[in-house]
Amino acid sequence: MSESPQSKISPVRQQYLDIKAKYRDAILFFRLGDFYETFDDDAELVARELDIVLTSRNVAKGLRVPMAGIPHHAMENYLSRLIEKGHHAAICEQVGDEPVNGLMPREVVRIVTPGTIVEPGLLPGDRNNYLAALVIEDSRAGVAYADITTGEFGTTEIAGADIRNAVRAEINRLRPAEVLVPDSLTEAELGNGFPGFQTAWPAWRFEPGRCENNLRTHFEVASLDGFGLRGHSLAVRAAGGILQYLRETQPAALNLLKNINFYSLDEFMVLDANTRRNLELTETLRDGRVKGSLLGVLDKTITPMGARLMGQWVSRPLLDVAAITTRQSGVTYFFEDGLGRAEVRSALKPLNDLERLTNRVVGGTAQPRDLVAIRQTLDQIPAVYGLILANGGPLDALLARFSLCEEELLLMQTAMADEPPATLQNTGIFRPGYSEELDAVLESSEFARQWIAGLEKVERDRLGIKSLKVGYNKVHGYYIEVTKSNTDAVPENYIRKQTLVNAERYITPEMKDYEAQVLHAEERIHEIELRLFKDLCTSIGQSGQKLLATARAIAEIDVLSTLAEVAAIQGYSCPQVVAEDVLEVRDSRHPVVEHTLRSGERFVPNDVTFEEGERIRLITGPNMSGKSTYLRQVALIALLAQMGSYVPAAEARIGLVDRIFTRIGAQDEIHAGQSTFMV
Repeated sequence: MSESPQSKISPVRQQYLDIKAKYRDAILFFRLGDFYETFDDDAELVARELDIVLTSRNVAKGLRVPMAGIPHHAMENYLSRLIEKGHHAAICEQVGDEPVNGLMPREVVRIVTPGTIVEPGLLPGDRNNYLAALVIEDSRAGVAYADITTGEFGTTEIAGADIRNAVRAEINRLRPAEVLVPDSLTEAELGNGFPGFQTAWPAWRFEPGRCENNLRTHFEVASLDGFGLRGHSLAVRAAGGILQYLRETQPAALNLLKNINFYSLDEFMVLDANTRRNLELTETLRDGRVKGSLLGVLDKTITPMGARLMGQWVSRPLLDVAAITTRQSGVTYFFEDGLGRAEVRSALKPLNDLERLTNRVVGGTAQPRDLVAIRQTLDQIPAVYGLILANGGPLDALLARFSLCEEELLLMQTAMADEPPATLQNTGIFRPGYSEELDAVLESSEFARQWIAGLEKVERDRLGIKSLKVGYNKVHGYYIEVTKSNTDAVPENYIRKQTLVNAERYITPEMKDYEAQVLHAEERIHEIELRLFKDLCTSIGQSGQKLLATARAIAEIDVLSTLAEVAAIQGYSCPQVVAEDVLEVRDSRHPVVEHTLRSGERFVPNDVTFEEGERIRLITGPNMSGKSTYLRQVALIALLAQMGSYVPAAEARIGLVDRIFTRIGAQDEIHAGQSTFMV
């Protein structure tokens, strides 16, 4: 908003305008005292979206502008609501303790967008928070994604005549929180109903040379061939665009992306947007809830890492028989040992989100209790490892990715207090004995405090003034208070500090020295603890890749044991997946419908048989006779088999299915037994 040339605006207003000019595409939250204030168009938007009061502020003679504020302690709650609606926010804080030219210095300390959230309170714990990027050129496209809270970074290239639907299918699989698209990309190229919040990003930032250089510089390599990116210029442009966006919004997050995975869609079963929706893989058609979907049946995982991985497996069934068989072997390992499975799942319960906790440490956003959560997790990992190692078998390769992280655990056990403060604003982070420097300052402070604490008794006894008391307030510091009726007994070394109606407050030279020790010690303790915490995070961060590899191994153990648990409870069997044209399933059931049956109800099983050379089965019957349920249960059984799970059938032999198409009863609510014709 430009101001009238005749109006002399306040220095704070000019400061706001200068900062806002750098962040025109974001809502600027400007810290003033205990509030984050928004102004002008931002204020009107925030008031409307958050349903808060819109007021105004006088910024110059005869000039008032719209204003809406949020209490600083409620910021995360309000911010999450804005991010859920796709808005971007720039958080401007006061930096420094002293004014410069009469004005407190302020600057933007973080930018929050739907795909770049790192704050624990804003993140969904059970699914990834992907930032995706898309580049389309004729009949080819590049799609990349990154989750800066887990360190995942991948890219692919898609080609074909129906490029828009292929791209839409991949974006639907990823379910990103935010999609970067070049601002030159037209709505016609994207198509209607494109999923995710879209952020138009200047097209020049997706230029081939720039993006390739971004990747080579970031990974410190001369060539991208080692990542499998040779000849995939659109995949490079999409991935390079993500790096550029993070460099401008969350530069610390770049430290988390240590590798990039180039993948081909030919590795996975094709599930377009309609198929995912109609099969209700991760959410229901009617209300978008997980309950009532396939994921709702399967996801009995224990850890947040496991929950995210389960969602990935459901969304990306495999097309490689060997990889499918490897997963099945892991499920069978847990399926056949019910007692061992229960012990492992019990051992997983104390584990925290090691994946995201590690990335907060590496990204420089960790707080003291994050390290305590990592310590608690590392302390429990040997129990999980030992339970699986005792039996050996098909999980040996998985165990090879484990690290017990004994050095890191010992370091945190030695360093961190049992119950440190929640944030770095408070002290008490470290154990006594960890730092000689810190211990010396703490000892000095404690001696001074004890001296001041004992002064009241000493002076009462010495002067015979029973009402004398020693106190403290933030304005005047420590003082000795004597009622006016006893001021005649005050010794010469008492220096008057404050006069009250019925009393006088004093300080002595010795008391002043001890007060200085206490106050100076508090500053020194905070300074030392901040430095020690930063150093500790640096040490732990150097083991980041080892911790992340362990976190991902734990996630896989969680998913495999969960699939075995579901199979045991629901009576699933292990399918035989083969590279042949065959589909033979005996006594099959619909996994979701069966799961939601009321007590006493029974799902009537069905068979399905496709022999080599057969291509089609025509199913007929009256309305609400179960045609949709039957078709979907066959599709879901194939999908379950190729994600490595057991299936709801007595036995099954399934040839690789490369794609599933569905367009059945769009308003069916199968898990509730309601057909299109009923509802």
